[in-house]
Amino acid sequence: MTKRALIIVDLQNDYFAGGKFTLVGIDAAAANAARLLDAARAAGDLVVHVRHEFPSADAPFFVPGSHGAEINKSVLNRDSEPVVLKNSINAFRGTALKEILDHNGIDEVVIAGAMSHICIDAITRAAVDFGYKATVVHDAVATRDLEFNGIIVPAAQAHAAFMAALGFAYATLLSTDELLAKSRVLDVTA
Repeated sequence: MTKRALIIVDLQNDYFAGGKFTLVGIDAAAANAARLLDAARAAGDLVVHVRHEFPSADAPFFVPGSHGAEINKSVLNRDSEPVVLKNSINAFRGTALKEILDHNGIDEVVIAGAMSHICIDAITRAAVDFGYKATVVHDAVATRDLEFNGIIVPAAQAHAAFMAALGFAYATLLSTDELLAKSRVLDVTA
């Protein structure tokens, strides 16, 4: 039987309105992540929260010890849920994430959070490279407008491009409703 973990990546205050690096669609993504969190807790799945802090106080956002670096109240961890602190893009790099997953016998990860084009991309690819089956809940993920060579790439297009790339060879892509419906079917047939 598959043993699954929900990993919520970087849903921290600086990404929300009033923060230092607001994302497009963050409120909707966080609301969906909160639904996933409730379902994972009810199912008894492992929940792992990932929190990013830059290593220095002059960081543009996620400054160590700041309110902006704290997990947003919409998906706040319980004391029993591990919080992985990372200082780089990939949540596996220099952290205990793999050890936590392996210690709990996890073979499938469900990923939600931010940002589509960087930390979600990195954790998904690394998870698959480590042998975990990955599902990205695409409407529980947010990003922001990007810029390349003077061209503005709207957040929706950046998100779609990265989800398409992950869905091509790395992860199953589901909406929150699809994952929750699929989970209910699995619970009934188990």
